[in-house]
Amino acid sequence: KGINSEDLGVREKCREELRKAAVDWGVMHLVNHGMPEELTGRVKAAGEGFFAQPIEEKEKYANDQAAGNVQGYGSKLANNASGQLEWEDYFFHCIFPEDKTDLSIWPKTPSDYIAATREYAKQLRALATKVLAVLSLGLGLEEGRLEKEVGGMEELLLQMKINYYPKCPQPELALGVEAHTDVSALTFILHNMVPGLQLFYQGKWVTAKCVPNSIIMHVGDTVEILSNGKYKSILHRGVVNREKVRVSWAVFCEPPKDKILLQPLPETVSEAEPPRFPPRTFAQHIKHKLF
Repeated sequence: KGINSEDLGVREKCREELRKAAVDWGVMHLVNHGMPEELTGRVKAAGEGFFAQPIEEKEKYANDQAAGNVQGYGSKLANNASGQLEWEDYFFHCIFPEDKTDLSIWPKTPSDYIAATREYAKQLRALATKVLAVLSLGLGLEEGRLEKEVGGMEELLLQMKINYYPKCPQPELALGVEAHTDVSALTFILHNMVPGLQLFYQGKWVTAKCVPNSIIMHVGDTVEILSNGKYKSILHRGVVNREKVRVSWAVFCEPPKDKILLQPLPETVSEAEPPRFPPRTFAQHIKHKLF
């Protein structure tokens, strides 16, 4: 709430903290984000309710990756590059803008799933605008600039992925998600207070603390590219837990796949700081990372 405070001092301090975290870590806990606890509680209850159902109920929503249909329920049990198992169930779907969502594949049970998730998507989209405005100002740009560069209200997609990591008797043999940076512009994460997010900071893995009622926010590759590397997209991974099921609700704010050419903004480039990234569409960037 401080980033829009009436009090100039409070506002400046809060904006500077956000900017500094984006430069130094590229990931942060957002507190006092204005999202009602009642709403985030409903979103969590709905997601946990979905995963608590029998497998045959969840399978009704199964995605079909072979057919290029990535939305829906999926399960991943695979060896990663370092020979550990990646172990998670997930549900993935687009939640904003409303005209790009397909409600037919959203879970019908729990009955509050659609209402809670829609309201959360709307409020999270407004929060993304506020964060992008602060990051724009931090680069010496006009407030609305980064938002415009990632597609604005019409084109920036919010994709939600609920990750469900079962208890794991031998956590040293498994990872929830292997090390990666997010391709998004921003990623917002809710979780069920079971630690598991690890960040690669100054050469070592650091486990993120769990802060009650906070939303974890990552700067993704898209904003790193636009800022010419001034804001960081940090390498991170998810680890599983021996005693507890870990659930996280990640919302990736993604630019349109082909409509926009992502490259360092001219204002972030100089003779001393030449462009660090070649121009690519979002689709090309993803492909480049995969191969």
